[in-house]
Order: sequence, then C-alpha cells, then structure tokens
Amino acid sequence: MLPRPSFRSTVGQPRKWLAGAFVTALVLALSGSVLTVPTGAAANPVTPGNYRGLGFDQCEAPSQAAMSAWIKSSPFRAAGIYISGASRACQRQANLNATWVHNQLAAGWHLMPITLGPQASCSSRYPRYGKNIDPTINASTTNTYAAARTQGVMEARRAVTAARNLGIVPGSTIFYDLEAFTSATTSACTQSALRFISSWTTELHRYRYASGYYSSAASGIRMLDNARVTKGNPIVMPDQIWIADWDKKANTTSTYVRSDGWQPYRRAKQFQGGHNETWGGVRINIDRNYLDLRTPALPGVAAPAPAPAPVTSTPRYTGSSLADSRCAPATISRTGYVATSATVATSLIVPLQCLLKQQRLYPYEVTGTWNAPTTAGLNAFQRRAGTGVKSYVSQSDWVSLLVVGTSGKKLKRKMRGADVIRVQRALNAAGTPRLRVTGVFNPATARAVGAYQRRLGMKATKKVGAPTWAKLRAGRR
Repeated sequence: MLPRPSFRSTVGQPRKWLAGAFVTALVLALSGSVLTVPTGAAANPVTPGNYRGLGFDQCEAPSQAAMSAWIKSSPFRAAGIYISGASRACQRQANLNATWVHNQLAAGWHLMPITLGPQASCSSRYPRYGKNIDPTINASTTNTYAAARTQGVMEARRAVTAARNLGIVPGSTIFYDLEAFTSATTSACTQSALRFISSWTTELHRYRYASGYYSSAASGIRMLDNARVTKGNPIVMPDQIWIADWDKKANTTSTYVRSDGWQPYRRAKQFQGGHNETWGGVRINIDRNYLDLRTPALPGVAAPAPAPAPVTSTPRYTGSSLADSRCAPATISRTGYVATSATVATSLIVPLQCLLKQQRLYPYEVTGTWNAPTTAGLNAFQRRAGTGVKSYVSQSDWVSLLVVGTSGKKLKRKMRGADVIRVQRALNAAGTPRLRVTGVFNPATARAVGAYQRRLGMKATKKVGAPTWAKLRAGRR
C-alpha cells in the first residue's frame, strides 16, 4: 500500500525550488505522514464521472442557494471549481467545503476539481503573487528537468490533500490548469512544462486519482498533443483533457488537437469565455463548456461496472410534486426485479424513478431513461439504506427500496392493503417464486414469506412481523 499524501501545504509560504538529488530526497521525506480522510467522504460518488452535456466553470464556488437555483432551471449539470493551487485568483473560496461538495454531488452536479499551481516559465502573467509565493515551473534542464518533475509531484500531492479534505473520492479526475503561454519562446519552457504534467499525472495515479489537464488550445493543448504523437515520447499523458477554444461550438473538437487524441469519452471543451448568465433569478459570471466524459480506468485498477452511459439530456424539474402519469401501481409492480443500470434491465428504470420520486429523491419527470438525477437519487437512497453506494441498482437495493413507507404493522393471512403490496413486490425482488402483486395476503404470499424466512435462518411463521420487516428494509435476500 502506498503512503497517503499528507504533508502540510506550503501554499502562501516562501519556497525555494532546488534541482537534483536534494529535491528528490525532500519529496521522499515529505511523503511519509498520514492524511485523515473526512468522515463521510467515501459516500460521495466519483466526479465528474460519466457525463455528456453542458457545464460551466467559475473561480469562486457559488453559494448553495445559487447552485440549487441553477440545477432547477439551467441547462448545466457540470461545474468546474478551483480547489487548490497558489496561483489561483480565488484563494478565499468562502463557500467551498466538504459539505458544499457533498450537497452538489447528491443533487446531481458533476464537479470538475481544478488546481492552478506553477505555470509555464515563459508565461507573461505569472507569478501572480511573487516568485516566493507562486513560482513558475522551473525550466532548469539539470537531470532531465528534475526540478520541474519535483514540482509536478508536489503539486499533485497538494491537490490530492485538498480533494480528500473536500470529500472528493479516489477515482475522480483532478484537472491541472496550465494557462496560455508563448510556446515559441524556448524549448526549455515547453519541455519543463511537459515534465511537470507528466509527473503530476504519475503522482495522481499513485493515489488513485485520474489526471486531467486544462489549457489553451493554441499553446498547452497543442504542445501536449504534439508530444503524444512524437516517437519515443517519455511524457505520461493525462487521462482527460479540457480544451480552451472559444469557438462558441458546443462540442469537443478543436483544430489544435488531432481527432484521435483522448477519444472516446475523454474530452471537455471550454467553448465560450467569461460572460454573465442568469438562471432561476441568480446571475453568475461563467465560462461555458461541453463535456463528453466517462470515468477513466486507472493503471492497475479495474474499471467500475456496470456503469451508466453518458447523460445526454436533463429531465424536467417537478419540485415537490409526487405525481407522474407513468407511476401507476401496475407500472411499479413486477413479478421480478433484477440488477438495473443505464444499459441493463432498462425496463425497470421507470419503476426505479417512480419509487425514488415517492421518497422525494428524484424531483424530476419520470423519463425511463437513466440520467444524472437518477444516479443522485439512487446514491442518496443507498446511503440512507446502508446498502452501499454504487452506479447501479442491485437486487438488495430493490428489496429495501420496495418496502420503504410501510407502517411496520404485523401482516398475516387475509389482510390487505398497501403494506401487502410492498411486501409482495419486495419478495419478488428477493428471488421468491413469482408472486402476483394483488394487495391481498393470500396463501401464495404466506408461502413466499415462509420461504424467505427459512432462507435467512429465521423461524418460518409465514407472517410479517418486526424481525421480517427489519430484514426486508436492510435488503436481505
């Protein structure tokens, strides 16, 4: 097991960057302490995860009220937020904390964490605050750009520390922001920047985070794409790229990057620069983006499965209303429930959305198509039920979800009502012989209850009392 990054951040403190063996030794010395992961961080989903659609980025994290207003009325479902970096303009970040991150992910936002640390040595705008506070990338060629590589390692560790403290879980992508620079100035400038990004990527992988890279299409993106196709290229490529190309086209193409680079599902594009937009009565100055992303499979880590396909549309927000024309009892009641995702058992997405809507976890129109709010609602339920957060509905999830809302009263032969309907559905999800959902506690239901109880090592009373209710609510099968 690799040690966790946990050194104290030196952001804002004077630093002196050294080359060679001394710097390498310093890095190794700093890697041995232990970071405390905030309680509840593991409950958050990987971000930005699987998403195809519009996003925005803004340096200062908007308020909770603003994010809530925008997810109800705007076309955006992704948001880029600066979490670390001594060169970022938004150092204060009054709204950004672990609670804010958790709330946005639970609401269905796909967050794009960004770091803006050392910039290219040939940049005309950096250092922003002074060379002792936010130095540029060291362009020394000594030991094959050892100083730049060390800076990349250190910046990755700071970013991982910031991410973990915010509850951004491993598997998520952290994007490095390398602002525009004059790439024709010196070879040392571009080569040191490439080594920096290579080390940034390798170090993020050590801590099981994916590497993202944002830059101007004409400088940083073109530089990296040229290195990608160079024979004998020593640079470790980032997992995802974020192209700044303000052509006002909502896609991920650019004339500055070859069509085969970072394809498929590994690109985002910032296609419009800073401007004001108002949604839900809230105005924010944003850049517009288009994303086509899936969670990367990291080196040595198996890809998660099953995973929902990228989201292509946003359902209509319905607020506190629990009514939906597609949510009739006959639509929800099935003689069998199986593991369900965006691509598996899709006929069960309608009952899933209906059940989540009834629990006020899916305040949107029932579409029958898996979307970001479906994932958010499902994950919220899984956390509540304790069945484990994942990107699909397991049979245990179905059992637990189907009995939510029961009175808990004892059920026995000849009784009827909504509680009986819920038990019959849950037993079908638990793998009992295919019951007709009638709402009447008939002999077939009694036999199914007895079989369920025996399977779990309980006394087969063929009645549903407190112990059996507890097993059903826990998703036992």
